[in-house]
Amino acid sequence: MKPSGFAVILTAAAIAACTSLRAQDTRSVTEPVIPPACITLKAALTTAQATSGEIEARANSNVRLDTARIQQALDRCPKGRAVELAPDSTSAAGHTAFLTGPIALRSGVTLLIDRGVTLYASRNPTDYELSEGSCGLVNDASAGCRPLIAARGATGSAIMGDGAIDGQGGAKILLDGRSSAKSWWDLAEDARTAGRQQVPRLIDTDLTDDFTLYRITLKNSPNFHLSFHRGDGLTVWGVRIDTPSTARNTDGIDPAQSRNITITHSFIRTGDDNVAIKAGDGPTTNVSVLDNHFYSGHGMSIGSETNGGVSQVLVRGLSLDGPDNGIRIKSNATRGGLVQGVLYDDICIRNSKYPILFDTAYSFPGKGVQLLPVYDGITLRNVRISGGGRLQFNGFDHTHRISVTLDGVLLLDKPSLYKAQAIHTDLTFGPGPVNPVFTGDDSIVTGKEVGGALPACTAKFVPFPAQ
Repeated sequence: MKPSGFAVILTAAAIAACTSLRAQDTRSVTEPVIPPACITLKAALTTAQATSGEIEARANSNVRLDTARIQQALDRCPKGRAVELAPDSTSAAGHTAFLTGPIALRSGVTLLIDRGVTLYASRNPTDYELSEGSCGLVNDASAGCRPLIAARGATGSAIMGDGAIDGQGGAKILLDGRSSAKSWWDLAEDARTAGRQQVPRLIDTDLTDDFTLYRITLKNSPNFHLSFHRGDGLTVWGVRIDTPSTARNTDGIDPAQSRNITITHSFIRTGDDNVAIKAGDGPTTNVSVLDNHFYSGHGMSIGSETNGGVSQVLVRGLSLDGPDNGIRIKSNATRGGLVQGVLYDDICIRNSKYPILFDTAYSFPGKGVQLLPVYDGITLRNVRISGGGRLQFNGFDHTHRISVTLDGVLLLDKPSLYKAQAIHTDLTFGPGPVNPVFTGDDSIVTGKEVGGALPACTAKFVPFPAQ
Protein backbone atom coordinates (compact mmCIF):
# COMPACT_ATOMS: atom_id res chain seq x y z
CA MET A 1 0.00 0.00 0.00
CA LYS A 2 1.32 3.41 -0.99
CA PRO A 3 1.09 6.53 1.22
CA SER A 4 -1.27 9.27 0.07
CA GLY A 5 1.55 11.36 -1.39
CA PHE A 6 1.82 8.99 -4.36
CA ALA A 7 -0.32 8.59 -7.45
CA VAL A 8 -0.17 4.91 -8.44
CA ILE A 9 -0.64 3.86 -12.06
CA LEU A 10 -0.81 0.14 -12.79
CA THR A 11 -0.55 -0.41 -16.52
CA ALA A 12 0.99 -3.45 -18.13
CA ALA A 13 2.29 -1.37 -21.00
CA ALA A 14 4.11 0.99 -18.69
CA ILE A 15 5.66 -1.87 -16.71
CA ALA A 16 6.95 -3.41 -19.93
CA ALA A 17 8.32 -0.09 -21.13
CA CYS A 18 11.62 -0.50 -19.28
CA THR A 19 14.10 -0.97 -22.11
CA SER A 20 17.79 -1.66 -22.03
CA LEU A 21 19.93 1.48 -22.25
CA ARG A 22 23.02 1.25 -24.43
CA ALA A 23 25.37 3.71 -22.78
CA GLN A 24 29.07 3.10 -23.06
CA ASP A 25 32.46 4.12 -24.39
CA THR A 26 32.28 4.05 -28.19
CA ARG A 27 35.88 2.86 -28.51
CA SER A 28 36.88 -0.79 -28.66
CA VAL A 29 38.81 -0.95 -25.37
CA THR A 30 41.22 -3.82 -24.68
CA GLU A 31 43.75 -4.40 -21.93
CA PRO A 32 46.67 -1.99 -22.35
CA VAL A 33 50.15 -3.22 -23.23
CA ILE A 34 53.26 -1.83 -21.53
CA PRO A 35 55.61 -0.37 -24.16
CA PRO A 36 59.38 -0.97 -24.22
CA ALA A 37 61.56 1.42 -22.27
CA CYS A 38 63.58 4.14 -23.92
CA ILE A 39 65.55 4.65 -20.70
CA THR A 40 65.65 3.08 -17.23
CA LEU A 41 66.25 5.30 -14.24
CA LYS A 42 67.47 3.61 -11.07
CA ALA A 43 66.20 4.68 -7.66
CA ALA A 44 68.75 6.60 -5.61
CA LEU A 45 66.76 6.84 -2.36
CA THR A 46 65.42 4.57 0.32
CA THR A 47 61.83 4.92 1.47
CA ALA A 48 63.07 6.45 4.74
CA GLN A 49 65.06 9.10 2.88
CA ALA A 50 62.21 9.95 0.53
CA THR A 51 59.66 10.35 3.34
CA SER A 52 61.81 12.08 5.97
CA GLY A 53 61.28 15.59 4.61
CA GLU A 54 64.98 16.35 4.96
CA ILE A 55 65.66 16.55 1.23
CA GLU A 56 62.86 19.04 0.46
CA ALA A 57 63.83 21.10 3.51
CA ARG A 58 67.31 21.87 2.23
CA ALA A 59 67.98 25.12 0.42
CA ASN A 60 69.46 23.17 -2.50
CA SER A 61 66.74 20.52 -2.47
CA ASN A 62 66.57 20.39 -6.26
CA VAL A 63 69.99 18.78 -6.24
CA ARG A 64 68.60 15.74 -4.44
CA LEU A 65 65.10 15.65 -5.89
CA ASP A 66 64.55 13.37 -8.88
CA THR A 67 62.44 15.95 -10.71
CA ALA A 68 65.03 17.04 -13.27
CA ARG A 69 66.22 13.62 -14.34
CA ILE A 70 62.67 12.25 -14.68
CA GLN A 71 61.55 15.29 -16.67
CA GLN A 72 64.59 15.18 -18.94
CA ALA A 73 63.95 11.51 -19.66
CA LEU A 74 60.28 12.18 -20.46
CA ASP A 75 61.24 15.06 -22.76
CA ARG A 76 63.74 12.96 -24.72
CA CYS A 77 61.81 9.70 -24.94
CA PRO A 78 60.29 8.98 -28.38
CA LYS A 79 56.59 8.27 -28.78
CA GLY A 80 55.56 4.69 -28.20
CA ARG A 81 58.24 4.13 -25.53
CA ALA A 82 58.43 4.37 -21.74
CA VAL A 83 60.57 6.02 -19.09
CA GLU A 84 61.07 3.23 -16.57
CA LEU A 85 61.59 3.89 -12.85
CA ALA A 86 63.31 0.84 -11.43
CA PRO A 87 64.83 -0.26 -8.11
CA ASP A 88 68.58 -0.25 -7.78
CA SER A 89 69.30 -3.93 -7.23
CA THR A 90 72.98 -3.21 -6.66
CA SER A 91 72.24 -1.10 -3.58
CA ALA A 92 72.50 -2.85 -0.24
CA ALA A 93 70.50 -0.02 1.34
CA GLY A 94 67.38 -0.86 -0.64
CA HIS A 95 67.02 2.02 -3.06
CA THR A 96 63.41 1.72 -4.24
CA ALA A 97 62.17 5.32 -3.93
CA PHE A 98 62.04 8.42 -6.09
CA LEU A 99 61.17 11.89 -4.77
CA THR A 100 59.89 14.54 -7.14
CA GLY A 101 58.20 17.85 -7.55
CA PRO A 102 55.87 18.55 -10.49
CA ILE A 103 56.59 16.78 -13.77
CA ALA A 104 54.86 16.91 -17.17
CA LEU A 105 53.99 13.97 -19.39
CA ARG A 106 54.64 14.11 -23.12
CA SER A 107 52.54 12.89 -26.05
CA GLY A 108 52.84 9.17 -26.70
CA VAL A 109 55.23 8.60 -23.78
CA THR A 110 54.55 6.30 -20.82
CA LEU A 111 55.82 6.74 -17.28
CA LEU A 112 56.49 3.17 -16.13
CA ILE A 113 56.94 2.46 -12.42
CA ASP A 114 58.23 -1.02 -11.59
CA ARG A 115 56.92 -3.28 -8.85
CA GLY A 116 58.37 -2.35 -5.48
CA VAL A 117 59.15 1.21 -6.56
CA THR A 118 57.33 4.25 -5.16
CA LEU A 119 57.38 7.72 -6.64
CA TYR A 120 56.88 10.10 -3.71
CA ALA A 121 55.60 13.66 -4.01
CA SER A 122 57.57 16.50 -2.47
CA ARG A 123 56.03 18.01 0.66
CA ASN A 124 57.40 21.48 -0.07
CA PRO A 125 54.61 23.83 -1.26
CA THR A 126 57.09 26.08 -3.06
CA ASP A 127 57.72 23.24 -5.52
CA TYR A 128 54.09 23.48 -6.68
CA GLU A 129 53.26 27.18 -6.40
CA LEU A 130 51.85 29.00 -9.42
CA SER A 131 53.03 32.30 -8.00
CA GLU A 132 55.09 33.17 -4.97
CA GLY A 133 53.38 31.96 -1.80
CA SER A 134 50.30 30.61 -3.64
CA CYS A 135 50.46 26.96 -2.49
CA GLY A 136 50.21 25.35 0.94
CA LEU A 137 47.60 27.60 2.57
CA VAL A 138 43.87 28.34 2.70
CA ASN A 139 42.58 31.43 0.89
CA ASP A 140 39.92 32.49 -1.63
CA ALA A 141 42.02 32.06 -4.78
CA SER A 142 40.71 29.74 -7.50
CA ALA A 143 43.97 27.79 -7.83
CA GLY A 144 47.39 28.05 -6.26
CA CYS A 145 49.23 24.77 -6.91
CA ARG A 146 50.45 22.80 -9.87
CA PRO A 147 49.68 19.07 -9.85
CA LEU A 148 52.36 16.50 -9.19
CA ILE A 149 51.93 15.01 -12.68
CA ALA A 150 50.43 17.12 -15.46
CA ALA A 151 49.37 16.11 -18.96
CA ARG A 152 48.59 19.17 -21.10
CA GLY A 153 47.86 18.27 -24.70
CA ALA A 154 49.85 15.08 -24.12
CA THR A 155 47.73 12.78 -26.29
CA GLY A 156 48.55 9.08 -25.99
CA SER A 157 50.49 9.48 -22.74
CA ALA A 158 50.18 6.94 -19.93
CA ILE A 159 51.22 5.90 -16.44
CA MET A 160 51.74 2.17 -16.04
CA GLY A 161 53.39 -0.47 -13.89
CA ASP A 162 52.96 -2.36 -10.64
CA GLY A 163 54.61 0.33 -8.52
CA ALA A 164 53.02 3.25 -6.70
CA ILE A 165 52.70 7.02 -6.65
CA ASP A 166 52.38 8.40 -3.11
CA GLY A 167 51.25 12.01 -2.66
CA GLN A 168 52.16 12.09 1.06
CA GLY A 169 48.91 13.90 1.79
CA GLY A 170 48.97 13.02 5.48
CA ALA A 171 52.57 14.08 6.14
CA LYS A 172 53.36 17.54 7.46
CA ILE A 173 54.21 20.03 4.75
CA LEU A 174 57.51 21.91 4.90
CA LEU A 175 57.60 25.66 5.41
CA ASP A 176 60.83 27.63 5.57
CA GLY A 177 62.83 24.43 5.71
CA ARG A 178 60.95 22.98 8.67
CA SER A 179 58.11 20.58 9.20
CA SER A 180 54.95 22.60 9.81
CA ALA A 181 51.98 21.81 12.03
CA LYS A 182 49.75 21.03 9.04
CA SER A 183 49.51 18.35 6.39
CA TRP A 184 47.87 18.81 3.00
CA TRP A 185 44.81 17.07 4.42
CA ASP A 186 44.78 19.37 7.45
CA LEU A 187 44.49 22.31 5.07
CA ALA A 188 41.48 20.65 3.47
CA GLU A 189 39.87 20.36 6.90
CA ASP A 190 40.63 24.01 7.63
CA ALA A 191 38.81 24.98 4.42
CA ARG A 192 35.53 23.43 5.59
CA THR A 193 34.47 26.68 7.23
CA ALA A 194 35.78 29.19 4.67
CA GLY A 195 38.14 29.51 1.72
CA ARG A 196 39.82 26.93 -0.49
CA GLN A 197 42.69 24.64 0.34
CA GLN A 198 45.61 25.33 -2.00
CA VAL A 199 47.02 21.83 -2.41
CA PRO A 200 48.21 19.85 -5.44
CA ARG A 201 46.32 17.17 -7.29
CA LEU A 202 48.18 13.95 -7.94
CA ILE A 203 47.49 13.63 -11.71
CA ASP A 204 45.77 16.31 -13.76
CA THR A 205 45.11 16.16 -17.50
CA ASP A 206 43.68 18.76 -19.86
CA LEU A 207 43.06 18.53 -23.61
CA THR A 208 44.75 15.14 -23.56
CA ASP A 209 43.13 12.36 -25.58
CA ASP A 210 43.68 8.61 -25.17
CA PHE A 211 45.20 8.79 -21.72
CA THR A 212 45.84 5.52 -19.88
CA LEU A 213 46.36 4.42 -16.29
CA TYR A 214 47.30 0.74 -16.08
CA ARG A 215 48.01 -1.38 -12.99
CA ILE A 216 49.45 1.51 -11.04
CA THR A 217 48.70 2.22 -7.34
CA LEU A 218 47.81 5.80 -6.43
CA LYS A 219 47.77 6.68 -2.76
CA ASN A 220 47.61 9.52 -0.26
CA SER A 221 46.90 12.25 -2.76
CA PRO A 222 46.71 15.74 -1.25
CA ASN A 223 43.60 16.33 -3.41
CA PHE A 224 42.03 14.51 -6.39
CA HIS A 225 43.96 11.45 -7.56
CA LEU A 226 43.09 11.76 -11.26
CA SER A 227 41.29 14.64 -12.92
CA PHE A 228 40.62 14.01 -16.63
CA HIS A 229 39.42 17.24 -18.23
CA ARG A 230 38.41 18.02 -21.81
CA GLY A 231 39.67 14.76 -23.26
CA ASP A 232 38.44 12.11 -25.71
CA GLY A 233 39.53 8.67 -24.54
CA LEU A 234 40.42 7.65 -20.97
CA THR A 235 41.29 4.08 -20.02
CA VAL A 236 41.76 3.14 -16.36
CA TRP A 237 42.49 -0.59 -16.07
CA GLY A 238 43.56 -2.61 -13.02
CA VAL A 239 44.34 0.46 -10.91
CA ARG A 240 44.37 0.70 -7.10
CA ILE A 241 43.53 3.94 -5.35
CA ASP A 242 44.25 3.74 -1.64
CA THR A 243 43.75 6.77 0.61
CA PRO A 244 42.12 7.00 4.07
CA SER A 245 38.40 7.68 4.39
CA THR A 246 39.16 10.74 6.54
CA ALA A 247 41.17 12.53 3.83
CA ARG A 248 38.86 15.30 2.60
CA ASN A 249 38.47 16.10 -1.12
CA THR A 250 40.54 13.16 -2.29
CA ASP A 251 38.33 12.01 -5.18
CA GLY A 252 39.53 8.87 -6.92
CA ILE A 253 38.78 9.47 -10.62
CA ASP A 254 37.02 12.58 -11.96
CA PRO A 255 36.25 12.62 -15.69
CA ALA A 256 34.96 16.08 -16.62
CA GLN A 257 33.82 17.65 -19.90
CA SER A 258 35.04 14.53 -21.68
CA ARG A 259 33.90 11.56 -23.71
CA ASN A 260 34.79 7.91 -24.30
CA ILE A 261 35.83 6.83 -20.84
CA THR A 262 36.37 3.30 -19.53
CA ILE A 263 37.19 2.54 -15.88
CA THR A 264 37.50 -1.19 -15.28
CA HIS A 265 38.95 -3.92 -13.04
CA SER A 266 39.99 -1.33 -10.45
CA PHE A 267 39.83 -1.02 -6.66
CA ILE A 268 39.15 2.35 -5.04
CA ARG A 269 38.98 3.46 -1.42
CA THR A 270 39.39 7.11 -0.57
CA GLY A 271 38.03 10.09 1.38
CA ASP A 272 35.62 11.51 -1.19
CA ASP A 273 33.94 10.33 -4.40
CA ASN A 274 35.36 7.03 -5.59
CA VAL A 275 34.42 8.14 -9.09
CA ALA A 276 32.71 11.46 -9.92
CA ILE A 277 31.52 12.14 -13.47
CA LYS A 278 31.33 15.91 -13.95
CA ALA A 279 30.16 18.30 -16.66
CA GLY A 280 30.86 21.90 -15.76
CA ASP A 281 32.08 23.74 -18.86
CA GLY A 282 30.94 21.13 -21.38
CA PRO A 283 29.20 17.75 -21.75
CA THR A 284 30.46 14.39 -20.53
CA THR A 285 29.22 11.37 -22.42
CA ASN A 286 29.94 7.75 -23.39
CA VAL A 287 31.21 6.52 -20.04
CA SER A 288 31.65 2.86 -19.04
CA VAL A 289 32.44 1.93 -15.43
CA LEU A 290 32.76 -1.85 -15.58
CA ASP A 291 33.63 -4.58 -13.08
CA ASN A 292 35.12 -2.49 -10.27
CA HIS A 293 35.23 -2.65 -6.48
CA PHE A 294 34.73 0.44 -4.31
CA TYR A 295 35.20 0.60 -0.55
CA SER A 296 35.25 3.66 1.73
CA GLY A 297 34.42 6.90 -0.03
CA HIS A 298 31.43 8.83 -1.27
CA GLY A 299 30.46 6.32 -3.90
CA MET A 300 29.79 6.11 -7.62
CA SER A 301 28.84 9.73 -8.25
CA ILE A 302 27.66 11.98 -11.03
CA GLY A 303 28.08 15.69 -10.29
CA SER A 304 27.96 18.02 -8.64
CA GLU A 305 28.67 20.04 -11.81
CA THR A 306 26.10 18.80 -14.34
CA ASN A 307 25.31 22.04 -16.17
CA GLY A 308 27.13 20.85 -19.31
CA GLY A 309 25.00 17.70 -19.44
CA VAL A 310 25.85 14.09 -18.59
CA SER A 311 24.62 11.28 -20.83
CA GLN A 312 25.24 7.75 -22.04
CA VAL A 313 26.68 6.27 -18.83
CA LEU A 314 26.87 2.55 -18.06
CA VAL A 315 27.88 1.37 -14.57
CA ARG A 316 27.95 -2.42 -14.52
CA GLY A 317 29.37 -5.08 -12.20
CA LEU A 318 30.16 -2.78 -9.29
CA SER A 319 30.50 -3.66 -5.61
CA LEU A 320 30.34 -0.87 -3.01
CA ASP A 321 31.50 -2.12 0.37
CA GLY A 322 31.10 0.38 3.22
CA PRO A 323 30.91 3.72 1.38
CA ASP A 324 29.10 6.73 2.82
CA ASN A 325 27.06 6.82 -0.40
CA GLY A 326 26.54 4.06 -2.92
CA ILE A 327 24.94 5.24 -6.17
CA ARG A 328 24.76 9.03 -6.13
CA ILE A 329 23.74 11.81 -8.50
CA LYS A 330 24.26 15.26 -6.99
CA SER A 331 23.81 18.80 -8.20
CA ASN A 332 22.04 22.04 -7.32
CA ALA A 333 20.44 25.11 -8.90
CA THR A 334 23.77 26.92 -9.33
CA ARG A 335 25.42 24.15 -11.37
CA GLY A 336 22.61 21.84 -12.50
CA GLY A 337 21.75 20.47 -15.92
CA LEU A 338 20.32 17.40 -17.63
CA VAL A 339 21.54 13.97 -16.58
CA GLN A 340 20.05 11.34 -18.86
CA GLY A 341 20.58 7.88 -20.28
CA VAL A 342 22.27 6.33 -17.25
CA LEU A 343 22.10 2.60 -16.51
CA TYR A 344 23.31 0.99 -13.27
CA ASP A 345 23.35 -2.78 -13.74
CA ASP A 346 24.48 -5.64 -11.48
CA ILE A 347 25.32 -3.54 -8.43
CA CYS A 348 25.94 -4.79 -4.87
CA ILE A 349 25.94 -2.30 -1.97
CA ARG A 350 26.41 -3.01 1.71
CA ASN A 351 26.83 -0.96 4.88
CA SER A 352 26.19 2.45 3.32
CA LYS A 353 24.41 5.39 4.96
CA TYR A 354 22.85 6.29 1.61
CA PRO A 355 22.88 3.27 -0.71
CA ILE A 356 21.00 5.34 -3.30
CA LEU A 357 20.98 9.15 -3.24
CA PHE A 358 19.75 11.37 -6.07
CA ASP A 359 20.02 14.92 -4.74
CA THR A 360 19.16 18.16 -6.58
CA ALA A 361 20.01 20.44 -3.64
CA TYR A 362 23.56 19.29 -2.91
CA SER A 363 25.49 21.98 -0.99
CA PHE A 364 22.93 24.51 -2.18
CA PRO A 365 24.01 28.05 -1.24
CA GLY A 366 20.51 29.49 -1.70
CA LYS A 367 21.26 31.80 -4.63
CA GLY A 368 21.76 31.74 -8.39
CA VAL A 369 18.88 29.40 -9.25
CA GLN A 370 19.10 29.51 -13.04
CA LEU A 371 20.90 26.18 -13.64
CA LEU A 372 18.24 23.69 -12.59
CA PRO A 373 19.06 19.97 -12.33
CA VAL A 374 16.92 17.35 -14.08
CA TYR A 375 17.64 13.61 -13.91
CA ASP A 376 15.77 11.77 -16.66
CA GLY A 377 15.83 8.24 -18.01
CA ILE A 378 17.84 6.68 -15.16
CA THR A 379 17.62 2.90 -14.72
CA LEU A 380 18.64 0.82 -11.71
CA ARG A 381 18.76 -2.85 -12.69
CA ASN A 382 19.72 -5.82 -10.50
CA VAL A 383 20.74 -3.68 -7.51
CA ARG A 384 21.08 -5.54 -4.18
CA ILE A 385 21.41 -3.65 -0.91
CA SER A 386 22.23 -4.88 2.60
CA GLY A 387 23.11 -3.28 5.93
CA GLY A 388 20.39 -0.63 6.02
CA GLY A 389 20.43 3.05 5.05
CA ARG A 390 18.39 5.65 3.20
CA LEU A 391 17.16 5.51 -0.38
CA GLN A 392 16.47 9.08 -1.46
CA PHE A 393 15.19 10.63 -4.67
CA ASN A 394 14.94 14.42 -4.28
CA GLY A 395 13.66 16.13 -7.42
CA PHE A 396 14.08 19.89 -7.57
CA ASP A 397 10.42 20.87 -8.00
CA HIS A 398 7.22 19.80 -9.72
CA THR A 399 8.61 20.72 -13.15
CA HIS A 400 12.26 19.71 -12.73
CA ARG A 401 11.85 16.09 -11.71
CA ILE A 402 13.68 12.83 -11.37
CA SER A 403 12.59 10.02 -13.70
CA VAL A 404 13.93 6.63 -12.65
CA THR A 405 13.14 2.97 -13.39
CA LEU A 406 13.73 0.31 -10.73
CA ASP A 407 14.11 -2.97 -12.60
CA GLY A 408 15.28 -5.33 -9.87
CA VAL A 409 16.10 -3.39 -6.69
CA LEU A 410 16.06 -5.47 -3.53
CA LEU A 411 16.68 -4.73 0.13
CA LEU A 412 18.15 -7.96 1.47
CA ASP A 413 17.50 -7.58 5.21
CA LYS A 414 14.91 -6.13 7.57
CA PRO A 415 12.74 -3.37 6.08
CA SER A 416 13.02 -1.48 9.38
CA LEU A 417 16.71 -0.85 8.61
CA TYR A 418 15.80 1.33 5.63
CA LYS A 419 14.02 4.56 4.88
CA ALA A 420 12.95 5.13 1.26
CA GLN A 421 11.69 8.53 0.14
CA ALA A 422 10.86 10.07 -3.24
CA ILE A 423 9.97 13.74 -3.80
CA HIS A 424 9.17 15.28 -7.22
CA THR A 425 9.99 11.90 -8.73
CA ASP A 426 8.49 9.59 -11.35
CA LEU A 427 9.21 5.97 -10.44
CA THR A 428 8.67 2.98 -12.69
CA PHE A 429 8.82 -0.47 -11.07
CA GLY A 430 9.64 -3.72 -12.87
CA PRO A 431 9.85 -6.02 -14.60
CA GLY A 432 12.51 -7.20 -12.12
CA PRO A 433 11.64 -7.60 -8.42
CA VAL A 434 11.36 -4.41 -6.35
CA ASN A 435 10.71 -4.29 -2.60
CA PRO A 436 11.50 -0.79 -1.19
CA VAL A 437 8.37 1.04 -0.04
CA PHE A 438 8.68 4.76 -0.78
CA THR A 439 7.05 7.69 0.98
CA GLY A 440 7.03 11.31 -0.09
CA ASP A 441 5.13 14.03 -1.93
CA ASP A 442 4.54 14.85 -5.59
CA SER A 443 5.70 11.49 -6.87
CA ILE A 444 4.14 9.04 -9.28
CA VAL A 445 4.68 5.31 -9.27
CA THR A 446 4.08 3.24 -12.37
CA GLY A 447 3.86 -0.43 -11.45
CA LYS A 448 4.08 -1.97 -8.01
CA GLU A 449 6.41 -3.85 -5.72
CA VAL A 450 7.16 -7.25 -7.22
CA GLY A 451 8.48 -10.27 -5.35
CA GLY A 452 11.37 -12.38 -6.52
CA ALA A 453 15.09 -12.91 -6.13
CA LEU A 454 18.30 -11.64 -7.70
CA PRO A 455 21.73 -13.30 -7.93
CA ALA A 456 23.62 -13.32 -4.62
CA CYS A 457 26.33 -10.75 -3.89
CA THR A 458 28.58 -13.14 -1.95
CA ALA A 459 31.29 -13.36 -4.60
CA LYS A 460 31.12 -9.65 -5.40
CA PHE A 461 32.64 -8.43 -2.13
CA VAL A 462 36.39 -9.03 -2.07
CA PRO A 463 39.14 -7.67 0.19
CA PHE A 464 41.10 -4.68 -1.01
CA PRO A 465 44.15 -6.22 -2.70
CA ALA A 466 47.61 -5.82 -1.28
CA GLN A 467 50.07 -3.96 -3.48
